[in-house]
Amino acid sequence: MTDRTTDVPGPHTHSVPPRVPAPDPTADPGAITGARALFVLGLLLVLIGLNLRTLFSSFAAVLTEIRADTGMSVLVVTLLTSVPVLLLGVFAPVAPILARRFGAERVILGAMMLLTLGLATRGLGLLPAMLIGTAVSGASIAIVNVLLPGLVKRNFHHRLGLMSGLYTMSICASAALGAGLTHPLFDATGSWQFALLAWTIPAAVMVLLWTPIAVRQKHLRRASVAQGPSVWRSSTAWNITIFMVLQAMMSFSVFAWLAPILRERGIDGGSAGLIVSVSIVLQMAGSLAAPALAVRLSDQRAINLVLALMASGGFALSIFGPLELIWVWTGLLGLGQGGLTAVALTMIILRTRDAHAAAHLSGMMQGVGYGLGSSGTLLVGQLHAATGTFTAAGVMFLVIGALAAIFGYRAGRDRFVGEEHALRNADHTL
Repeated sequence: MTDRTTDVPGPHTHSVPPRVPAPDPTADPGAITGARALFVLGLLLVLIGLNLRTLFSSFAAVLTEIRADTGMSVLVVTLLTSVPVLLLGVFAPVAPILARRFGAERVILGAMMLLTLGLATRGLGLLPAMLIGTAVSGASIAIVNVLLPGLVKRNFHHRLGLMSGLYTMSICASAALGAGLTHPLFDATGSWQFALLAWTIPAAVMVLLWTPIAVRQKHLRRASVAQGPSVWRSSTAWNITIFMVLQAMMSFSVFAWLAPILRERGIDGGSAGLIVSVSIVLQMAGSLAAPALAVRLSDQRAINLVLALMASGGFALSIFGPLELIWVWTGLLGLGQGGLTAVALTMIILRTRDAHAAAHLSGMMQGVGYGLGSSGTLLVGQLHAATGTFTAAGVMFLVIGALAAIFGYRAGRDRFVGEEHALRNADHTL
């Protein structure tokens, strides 16, 4: 096996002319140096990740109580679960543009401020405020989602597997916290509004902690957006993007619908929240292990395929498998989904040469990925409304998983974005 962090071609690439050496990441004037500074930065990136999924899982955890209290229609529920995911896609392409102008650290600070405001607005409990706050939060998370891989690529080029695993694990932990703690907060206070509002606190704390990094970080504004290969004309980038679309359809459907699925199957709210939380804790384990393995492999075809089938199979069985084995099904779902999300995001780092290319691939795959991936939560809601059960959604996830396995296999091939033409020419000369 070849360590992908070295960018040294393995034996399987002996017929391809030597690739252009990757630029030295330390040459980036914006890169942070020094062990202490890097430790602080890494810790703060993990803490930021802890705020990026509570928006989704916290709402699902008390959805039954919200509907009982407000009479909220299926249409409004669908909007509150699918619109923020759609906005993850709509605002993702904006992130590299803002980062190029103001610097990634400052843009992340602004986005975290908006996320805090959005979560606070949602917590008011009034329907217009919930819609507005959810939308603002989704747009803010989109910006941060896109910029984190670039910061990892730029500052932790020597620890890509470790840092990719840590920040994707923290994103999964964010979902676990939202799923596991929101209902107990409701039980303790009797207020679903407070249970939602509480998630404003960690976001506000993160704003305070990140401000010194954003203020001190030097930034050289790039003069042109057209640097390096175009990700939009890269077949590798499109395979990664479609892989991202399919995993996002499953991932956000888990956050939005797994708890209601379990409640419909007769599991009480507290137990359902615990099952979802444990499943997402297992996502953390999968998300930490998968990137560390992926960066050590010569290619990621096998791991992408296996994880896609694990996630879709676990989700489908959680819907129509025997209830006595629900912990097995949700455990399989958790390990598969966590690893799947992590390797999809790790593709950004493994398939690009530098932080600039990583930011553009991140914007493309998360823009298209989350934009189209939002249809997953919408389709689950519509299928449930039409059939009265979640069985049809289970079949849908088996199909999505099979497609994710196909495109994950293609995305896992050992090549860089924008270099496919050179590889084809080399093959023709053999």
